[in-house]
Amino acid sequence: MKALSIVEVAAAVIVRPDGNFLLTCRPEGKPYAGYWEFPGGKIETGEAPLHALDRELQEELGIQLTRAEPWITRTFTYPHATVRLHFYRITEWYGIPYGRENQLLSWQQLHNVEVKPMLPANAAVLRALMLPPVYAITHASEIGIDTSLLQIKQAFEHGLRLLQIREKTMDESLFLSFSEQAIALARNAGAQVLINTDTAFRHKVNTANADGIHLSSAQLMALRQPQSGTDCGWRSASCHNAEELYRAEALGLDFVVLGPVYPTLSHTDTKPLGWQKFAALIRNYPLPVYALGGMSCNDLKTAQEMGAHGIAIMRSITAL
Repeated sequence: MKALSIVEVAAAVIVRPDGNFLLTCRPEGKPYAGYWEFPGGKIETGEAPLHALDRELQEELGIQLTRAEPWITRTFTYPHATVRLHFYRITEWYGIPYGRENQLLSWQQLHNVEVKPMLPANAAVLRALMLPPVYAITHASEIGIDTSLLQIKQAFEHGLRLLQIREKTMDESLFLSFSEQAIALARNAGAQVLINTDTAFRHKVNTANADGIHLSSAQLMALRQPQSGTDCGWRSASCHNAEELYRAEALGLDFVVLGPVYPTLSHTDTKPLGWQKFAALIRNYPLPVYALGGMSCNDLKTAQEMGAHGIAIMRSITAL
């Protein structure tokens, strides 16, 4: 049987300071002409993905990259080819984008993409882009429910948009009450809440209208059926090694957290990964990854430079 040939492609998520991102329309003469996509192009043999992207953007849009962060790598099979898309987030560049190949350009808002049709490969990419850069985790059992709710409220006021409720030792009735109050605060702020709890108890929590679930690494490894995040909210999991990352990918989760990167108070017996190993583990990984373990807001830039989508924080929520 002939081995599958994969076309390597570098793609850019070009984001302006106002949050709008750039899409381009495929011109006549190319497969899927008239479809919208993220700009980029084929990686030549022996060429580094970032070098290819810089070259393609100069050729297609007349701009030169000055800041590019590795993000996710997605593989998609079209009728004419299988492509592996190496996505980079571009936040700084030199020049004004224009269609040097007479292709149409359009700046779009993430929650209101107006151009269509989009290339099929980009559905999962657009969903991943909806994730905010900071993912906070509760520890109300440690600091008290009232204090935790106050911190959550203040964090939402300061821009937090994604929260995980993780209270492994909390009584069920208290957990339900705490979850309902936290979700009410999230609704007022336009934020989302994921629940981290055991499977038997999860159906009760769903009545509180959570936006998804977060699996522990043990729950992740025990699952055997693929998960869908589109029908019942976000699906995420905690990972610590390559095996767990692979399992999350195979199950079709939406995103993961990976750590600990630094030593933490909650996992004093776990050897931290460090940034070098963290980056190696997620290189060419298809799911958005949050760096976990001793993170503060000051680590966000470093995490994204290493390929992370963002950071997961617990005690640093007060610094938001």
